Amino acid sequence: MLKLSRLADYAIVILVKLGEQAGVVTSPCLAAETGVPEPTVAKVLKVLAGDGFVLSQRGAKGGYRLARPLADISVASVITAVDGKIALTACVDGGGCDNGVTCSLCGSWDTINQAIRTTLEGISLESMRQSQTIRPPRPYSNGVASTVQELRGGA
Repeated sequence: MLKLSRLADYAIVILVKLGEQAGVVTSPCLAAETGVPEPTVAKVLKVLAGDGFVLSQRGAKGGYRLARPLADISVASVITAVDGKIALTACVDGGGCDNGVTCSLCGSWDTINQAIRTTLEGISLESMRQSQTIRPPRPYSNGVASTVQELRGGA
């Protein structure tokens, strides 16, 4: 089964949520809006800032914002930033084969890997945002703010 890492999934969710906001957004606010634990949001934002996807603003009114529009960010670029090179097997793109000389498929995976990479490069986060499914809000427990309005100071 092909599956994204949890951090790559979170990174895409966080970036799309940032793209829906005006101005800067704090890590706790993003955690509340996405359901991703705040320490994980902070970790993902640090990686995304390091790769130029988000800009951070320090201070009392600090937070994060996108460095470029969602339409200019591909799913492949986010996965690569978080997980490294997209590769289905160890031998893709000339990498070392785990099976050694007994494997007759060396290089055969390159075509499949390139097709997947090209497809992911052609999908922007804006298209992900536009096709998202609206889900009911998750209930919060343990005294955490239940709405974004509460986090932003309104009730």
